[in-house]
Amino acid sequence: MSASTRDDPDIRRRRIKIRAWRRGMREMDILMGRFVDATINSLPEAELDDLEALLDAQDDEVFRWLSRAEPVPACYDTPLFRRIAAFHTHEKPLDL
Repeated sequence: MSASTRDDPDIRRRRIKIRAWRRGMREMDILMGRFVDATINSLPEAELDDLEALLDAQDDEVFRWLSRAEPVPACYDTPLFRRIAAFHTHEKPLDL
């Protein structure tokens, strides 16, 4: 990431939103995109760093981690990752 993008938090957040909704795997578009839409404006810089690292990971791997099919590697098992997983955990159908 260039220094100028790093300096402009609005550009960084817009870039993250685009990346979250264009993952390549529709399931991941929905999982990441909805979380990002709901939280991007309140995430501090450190969590933006964690989110960008997660967006760099392979979709199929992240999907298996989120669906608990595989354990989350320690480098991705952050409070942010756990918030993403919890964001999509619910006991009844959502009213969308």
